[in-house]
Amino acid sequence: MIVVSGCLAGIKCKYNGTESTDETVVELVKQGKAIPVCPEQLGGLPTPRPCCEFVGDRVLTTLGIDVSEQFLKGAEEGLRLAKLVGAKKAILKSRSPSCGYGKIYDGTFSGKLIAGDGLFAAMLKENGITVESV
Repeated sequence: MIVVSGCLAGIKCKYNGTESTDETVVELVKQGKAIPVCPEQLGGLPTPRPCCEFVGDRVLTTLGIDVSEQFLKGAEEGLRLAKLVGAKKAILKSRSPSCGYGKIYDGTFSGKLIAGDGLFAAMLKENGITVESV
């Protein structure tokens, strides 16, 4: 079983209420090989919601509101789901402070990328789940 970012599976769960459908991911879900997860929604954040980025070791909205607790809760719940289904791999949305793998936004809300992983991606990796980014 593969864990995939919900927005890649066509679920309108991105911060702005849209999706980032990837047809390969959709097909994996249709075939019962993947389960879509949105850690931000699992953490209790609404959709749509303000854009969020890591600022230091905290996750803040563009309004300066600290949503680190919700991001952590969502990552933990997403990891719990991954373990329940026996996932060995994850395909996640790039650049996100939850799902980003390899590169995330730099915390200035300017669109600049830096090396790093989102909270959910990092937690999956720490638990032996291979992460890929789309």
